Amino acid sequence: MTNSFWRNKKVFITGHTGFKGSWLSLWLQQLGAYVIGFSLESPSEPNLFTVANVARGMQNIHGDIRNFALLQQTLNTHHPDIVFHMAAQSLVQHSYEYPIETYATNVMGTANLFEAARHCPSVKVIVNVTSDKCYENKEWDWGYREHEPMGGYDPYSSSKACAELITTAYRQSFLNPQTVDQHGKALASVRAGNVIGGGDWAKNRLIPDIIRAFIANESVLIRNPKAIRPWQHVLEPLAGYLLLAEKLWQHPAKFSEAWNFGPHEQDIQPVQFIADRLTQRWGNGAHWIQDKNTFAHEAQTLKLDIAKAKNRLAWTPRMNLEKALDYVADWYRAWQQQQDMRKFTLTQIEQYIGDKQ
Repeated sequence: MTNSFWRNKKVFITGHTGFKGSWLSLWLQQLGAYVIGFSLESPSEPNLFTVANVARGMQNIHGDIRNFALLQQTLNTHHPDIVFHMAAQSLVQHSYEYPIETYATNVMGTANLFEAARHCPSVKVIVNVTSDKCYENKEWDWGYREHEPMGGYDPYSSSKACAELITTAYRQSFLNPQTVDQHGKALASVRAGNVIGGGDWAKNRLIPDIIRAFIANESVLIRNPKAIRPWQHVLEPLAGYLLLAEKLWQHPAKFSEAWNFGPHEQDIQPVQFIADRLTQRWGNGAHWIQDKNTFAHEAQTLKLDIAKAKNRLAWTPRMNLEKALDYVADWYRAWQQQQDMRKFTLTQIEQYIGDKQ
């Protein structure tokens, strides 16, 4: 991505108070964009949005994507150029407990955003952030490609599959790439792997669970150590989203599709790999044990094929998993030491950009 492109662009982010939304908001601020966020309060305490003082450099609007009227009013008031839709109920285990909330947010919230954005004249690009779990998981040993069938065993996964189906329907019915000269908008969806990074404190998510146990000097309880996931630092897919948005702006008909952003094959590892490496980095007697309790079903193996993004966007992962875990451990150590976390997070973004050049 280029600074000149993003400078003074008006960017609207739903879910900006979440983990990925906070990282994206800071990165766009650093790029010189005018950022407007629309979200509920941060979903955890502590949270990256507050700890890194993300609100300092943007418009921070409290709103619920299930409220269509407010969403439409906000878009029409601020006239954004580009929209990133990240607001979601993003946890598998939570979706078992609160399926109606999950579907209302992830399905109708997405429909609300698309409907509001298509009637907002200023919007030229919409990027819908879904999940690698949108695919009908067959426990294959190879990565899912963008044209594979949507599905989902649990409410969260199926809600993200629904969000993808909504994206396709809106793109075909209202924002068709073949008629972009008439409606003037590009719509794409992005499916990332299991993102990790500093500032994530969500419950029932691997890295936050590990860090909470480390800080409390407790044993880390791991639900499914053999589950295989496409791990990547949060900056990797965000770089892909930003690059894609630029391409959509420049060539809307060519890039209005679904896109996978995941790690290299060697970084698709079991949960126990992450647990082992982080306990080594943390030291101080940190250790983990397998949780013997019974949990709701989660996929055992999940991989993404990223050939399309490599070939057509010239995007490729730049940070291997070992370095990503260094970034993670360094971030939480800095937070524990009460450093300036806005400055520290921006520094990690600068380091990542420097490594890419």
